[in-house]
Amino acid sequence: MATVTLDDLNNTTELPGTRAPLVLGGLDNTAVTERICQIAESPKPPLAWYIAFAISSSLTVMLFGLIGYLVTTGVGVWGNNAPVFWAWDIVNFVFWVGIGHAGTLISAILFLFRQHWRTSINRFAEAMTIFAVVCAGIFPSVHVGRVWVIYWLLPVPNQQALWPNFRSPLLWDVFAVSTYATVSLLFWYMGMIPDIATFRDRATSKWRQVLYGVLSLGWTGSARQWHRYEKAYLLLAALATPLVLSVHTVVSFDFAVSQVPGWHTTIFPPYFVAGAVFSGFAMVVTLMVPARAFFGLRDLVTLRHLENMNKIILVTGTMVGYAYAMEFFTAWYSGNRYEQFAFINRAFGPYWWAYWTMVTCNVISPQLFWIKKVRTTPWMMVIVCVFVNIGMWFERFVITVTSLSRDFLPSSWGYYKPTFVDIGMFIGSFGLFFTLFLLFCRFLPIVAMAEVKTVIPANHADHAH
Repeated sequence: MATVTLDDLNNTTELPGTRAPLVLGGLDNTAVTERICQIAESPKPPLAWYIAFAISSSLTVMLFGLIGYLVTTGVGVWGNNAPVFWAWDIVNFVFWVGIGHAGTLISAILFLFRQHWRTSINRFAEAMTIFAVVCAGIFPSVHVGRVWVIYWLLPVPNQQALWPNFRSPLLWDVFAVSTYATVSLLFWYMGMIPDIATFRDRATSKWRQVLYGVLSLGWTGSARQWHRYEKAYLLLAALATPLVLSVHTVVSFDFAVSQVPGWHTTIFPPYFVAGAVFSGFAMVVTLMVPARAFFGLRDLVTLRHLENMNKIILVTGTMVGYAYAMEFFTAWYSGNRYEQFAFINRAFGPYWWAYWTMVTCNVISPQLFWIKKVRTTPWMMVIVCVFVNIGMWFERFVITVTSLSRDFLPSSWGYYKPTFVDIGMFIGSFGLFFTLFLLFCRFLPIVAMAEVKTVIPANHADHAH
């Protein structure tokens, strides 16, 4: 097959028997290296980077200030109270874990299926995974109240002779999320080693030479090193693939193994995984569109990459909508009046506004991606993806709060209201996420140079890539 050269900025059209290029602008190996390295090597980043960093770091300071207030005062500063003892803390935890799903999916599963369009976006998504898991870990950690004895959750001897209850899904979370974070971190770091070595070789200042020299682990690019690197990368991809499915499955067990109406359902594991991929891809698009504009990456992160991600958002969004409908059907078909009430209460009870916000954002808005103009116009896709992320946060809120606020006994019903600490910590977690992401953009290779060079059309002159 011959490679087709289309419009300089639009490679979304594919002719029968040909493949559109994944790298535009006629870039060769040298140009790709220059394009990526200049982001970290330029003396000053764009003005937008400074503005974004100032805002996000301020929110991060607010987050840690509120955490300090919570630790010194107690978890009573949250709005949690009878009957809603779980609210924004668990909602935020599940939201951020879900955001972290797209990175490993793009890195591991698409790698195993030899989907070459992942090469320009996998580094972005992997970094996002790490930062999202960091944000997710904060909420259950501080929810234990006495964070200084959080090591009691670990299966190690302690002064209280306590031992974790392995039958608790909350403990399953500890192992699932920590395993996922460890493998994702290894995967992200190992994939960066050849590119960090390029940074090291181009470094002109002493501190950069030392920093990148340490991080590159003595990489020389020899044939033996590449051989071992590719084997190790493949093994890590194989290890990470089941984790993509297992982490949010385990998180869904926090709810599904309970007896609370609206939670006790077997649909939760696949429903949670689809929702996690849905929200994770939406966040990747939300971050990538402005980043490719500010850092001049339109030739590397092309409209074809963005369109493919939008197609995945459309598919997973439809799956999530189907799950919403099936929840109502199974509640009706079960004949269990408590289950039936739980779902009627979601749609028409005191939290109806949250339910219909969820449906509008998660079911209706992604259907706009059936229209190619929406799938391939950056500002339009960002708007849709922002709505998707809003909707996915509300999904976790609806599941958690509506079931707890009205369970079996009307005498124990209540209405949950967040406090300023709840709201501030949630906003602050976005500050932490964006601060880490902006530092990553400034100091590390944000596109996998070595992998992108394998899909440059000029490097496959004799056959299609």
